[in-house]
Amino acid sequence: MKIEILGIGCPKCKKLTELAQEAVKELGIAAEIIKITDINKIISYGVMMTPALVINGEVKVAGKIPEKEEIKKWIKEVKK
Repeated sequence: MKIEILGIGCPKCKKLTELAQEAVKELGIAAEIIKITDINKIISYGVMMTPALVINGEVKVAGKIPEKEEIKKWIKEVKK
């Protein structure tokens, strides 16, 4: 599983990264978590507001920090 955090390194982006790491750890799954800071790559996803969370190429949320339980739900949906 590939999880991407889109953002330029702001505090919200860092918080989203922490939540994603915690969610992966709590679910006990193998996932690659990558931080994307290149503005052109972020725009290529159609994201105009950061932070954003992308799971296996699909943008799950942009412009806000979701709850950890919501991140876990998205990860479980992708694993099915």
